[in-house]
Amino acid sequence: MGSIYLIRHGQASFGADDYDVLSPLGERQAQIVGQHLVDLGVSFDRCVSGDLTRQQDTARHALEQFSAAGLARPTLEVDAAFNEFDAFGVLKALLPGLLPDEPHAVAAMTDAAHDPVEFQRIFDLIVARWLSGTWDTPELESWLAFVERVQGGLNRLLDHAHDTQHTIAVFTSGGTITALLHLLTRIPANDAFKLTWQIANTSLSRLKFQGREVTLASFNSHVHLQLLKTPSLITYR
Repeated sequence: MGSIYLIRHGQASFGADDYDVLSPLGERQAQIVGQHLVDLGVSFDRCVSGDLTRQQDTARHALEQFSAAGLARPTLEVDAAFNEFDAFGVLKALLPGLLPDEPHAVAAMTDAAHDPVEFQRIFDLIVARWLSGTWDTPELESWLAFVERVQGGLNRLLDHAHDTQHTIAVFTSGGTITALLHLLTRIPANDAFKLTWQIANTSLSRLKFQGREVTLASFNSHVHLQLLKTPSLITYR
């Protein structure tokens, strides 16, 4: 059987003007996961990422560890199917409708770094509305469309894996991993998203495949960070 490693990006710049940039800690996490894969003796036939900066830079830092060890590494391919859903677009579209029930929601969203717990609470309420489909708007990618996009990316990986022993790395995001979890296990979307917030930066989830048959083999392993016994290395944004 073949394997697909889903690697979440390193810590991004939460609370900064541009979230889609790895923090210095995120770069370090990416280097650590790359070295961990080298130490495990994992080699990849293909490496794919979404087209977001944080995803591609995580791939670059991780794959540099293969080069430093004198190991072959495939060229990074880009497939936007593995992009994160547009969380800021969801917030912008659905936040106004929440204000009658949550009048302080705007303040919570604009001062997320100061009060991350309240930010998370409001964000959860908005995501629940997005998942329901009741508040879909034409300009916003719906949950169903997002899942369909991710499914298309997975199908392309499987269709091009002519060798059933292929090992593929996919550098992606938490929401994308959640969508795949939903697709493969049929866990309800709301329950799947409860797991999203537990997906650590640079964690490894592994899929096993044969043809178009895919199963979840492991989820959210971040032992490469835990082994260093430095709690500050384990982050979730």
